[in-house]
Amino acid sequence: MTATGVSSEQVPVRVFGGPTALIEYGGLRFLTDPTFDAPGTYPSGLAKTAPASAAPADLGRIDVVLLSHDEHDDNLDVSGRALLPDVPLTLTTPSGAGRLGGTARALKDWESIDLDRPAGGTITVTGVPALHGPGEREDLEPVVGEVVGFVLRGDGLPTLYVSGDNAQLSLVREIADRFGPVDTAVLFAGAVRTDVLDHALLTLDSAQAAEAARILGARRIVPVHFDSWAHFTEGRGQLVDAFTAAGLIDRVELA
Repeated sequence: MTATGVSSEQVPVRVFGGPTALIEYGGLRFLTDPTFDAPGTYPSGLAKTAPASAAPADLGRIDVVLLSHDEHDDNLDVSGRALLPDVPLTLTTPSGAGRLGGTARALKDWESIDLDRPAGGTITVTGVPALHGPGEREDLEPVVGEVVGFVLRGDGLPTLYVSGDNAQLSLVREIADRFGPVDTAVLFAGAVRTDVLDHALLTLDSAQAAEAARILGARRIVPVHFDSWAHFTEGRGQLVDAFTAAGLIDRVELA
């Protein structure tokens, strides 16, 4: 099957369902949170309801995986784990890099790595804060795990932000203060609620995603992580309504 195309002149983004997107940036190909399993229920209780729009074999070369976290099936499933050993570099959380080993490298908050571009020059990838629910880091991470987002920059390239499973707008403001405005914001939405934190929001809801885009000054908005899983409580319709109400719908590219 062919993935849905979402692109601009400089940064093509293809969204495959759930949190998984392929970003072509500065000559390198970045894959976010790989999830390619067939629908079904996992031992964790999470249920996938729709297949990805492509298989790993259809992707071509992957240079870097941007993995917001490895501990939840809806961000790294069985097929996604099987893909990682064939990718030269996986950037993820410090704890996730320890669990995954292999080519996984940790990015702490505000830590950067420079990657060589095929035609010369570098891309700087910076790990940026993300919290998978409401409250303080020391209370959240023992329960829901550690999460990281990413900012990509390079000479002559637009700034690109990948939120990961972040649920707190205060962190988006910190990121905007350092890197804003951004050209492209890949925002994980879906208003995830489970019984883990008494059904509190574990990711942005649609209205918060629109507010995050406004805070970032994003010229282009690519929502992901809003379909294909039963615990996502808001989908495409709510995103359209929220971005329309915010006056930003003309900047949104929905698969």
